Amino acid sequence: MAPLFTIRYQSLRSLLLVCDAFVLKFIQTPIWMIIYALPFLRPKRDWSLRRIIMAKYVQHMVFMSRMFGKVAISPDHRALAPEQKGSWVDPVPKELLVGRIKDMAATAGIEPIRLPSYWIDREGCDVAIGAPPRPGEKVVFHMHGGAYAFLSASPEDPTTHIGRGQMERCESIGRVFSIEFRATTTPNNEPVNPFPTQLIDALTGYYYLVQTVGFFPADIIVDGDSAGGNLALALTLYLLENQNREDVEFPAPPGKLLLLSPWCDLSPIHLTPGSSWTEFTHIDCLHAGYMQDYAEIFCGPFGLQEAEVNPYISPASTHPSLSVSFKGFPRTFILCGGSEAFRDQIRVLRDRMVRELGEENVTYYEPSDAIHDFLGMTWLEPERTNSWSEIGRWLDH
Repeated sequence: MAPLFTIRYQSLRSLLLVCDAFVLKFIQTPIWMIIYALPFLRPKRDWSLRRIIMAKYVQHMVFMSRMFGKVAISPDHRALAPEQKGSWVDPVPKELLVGRIKDMAATAGIEPIRLPSYWIDREGCDVAIGAPPRPGEKVVFHMHGGAYAFLSASPEDPTTHIGRGQMERCESIGRVFSIEFRATTTPNNEPVNPFPTQLIDALTGYYYLVQTVGFFPADIIVDGDSAGGNLALALTLYLLENQNREDVEFPAPPGKLLLLSPWCDLSPIHLTPGSSWTEFTHIDCLHAGYMQDYAEIFCGPFGLQEAEVNPYISPASTHPSLSVSFKGFPRTFILCGGSEAFRDQIRVLRDRMVRELGEENVTYYEPSDAIHDFLGMTWLEPERTNSWSEIGRWLDH
């Protein structure tokens, strides 16, 4: 009965998605165009009608993914994506799991595993997989967003524009590398692989870049968007806190850190008046209820209360019991949409990093009309182009 039920469920799901596409195109979109034709009815009066409609499309896609599971099924950690430049990476040595992460991995039943990885070369180049770095070469270690539940490390994933964009703007960057960290949900949104799975997987990729491929940590640029930004922060913090251990030799932290709309506080969301969660709920693609659900799935057996006090999960938490230090962090660029729901928590992160690292080591850019993770939204201009210009200057500095 189970296979028959699955077939029926998938058939019904497909039918509902087709019906939704029809309703969206021929009913919902015309209604939006009528409602928002007058500027004073728009969630942001100075936005164009096209920008409002595109933002509504993004919101709708998020809603459909939550209702029906993963609308677009991406490659995951169980197999290499076909026809891509990828290879398997051996699990990180268990000796590198120490302290709180070791204890939490044991509680959650998490072990390091062999994972798919992918490379993107400069246009016109074909570098052998895992080839040693050329003199002066830098590499981007990219971690994708998607609330830890969606998207992929595959070169066909929408977020790969981030690594490609850096290569276009910095001649010393020769390649982009990504590890297929384990997602926290199945295609049907069933919870799997809670924290610290993804941190262990990111450590697997970083260890491979340093120990197997041979990159100096100073030549590695770690980047991440949204949940990937959260993971980039956690990896850097973990490396930094353990770099002087006498019992285990850890690789040094990366040379640079690029955070794009980072999800830096997974604590329970409070919809207080005037907060970015309430102010931008009608235009941003993030939904408080959905994000809290995904945060709870991510925290798994530890519960959301762990997110309030764990610096690897919520380095921007305002809980009085949180203890986090950014001393020793690499030069960091933080990009935040001025109209995104994460704005308040990202500003907390910025202030903490500036206080400990100094303004000269933390570059912050916040275009006022940009929404969450907008760097891949070609329709959001000039914010997108201006942000890439700022990132390019930072990379060359």
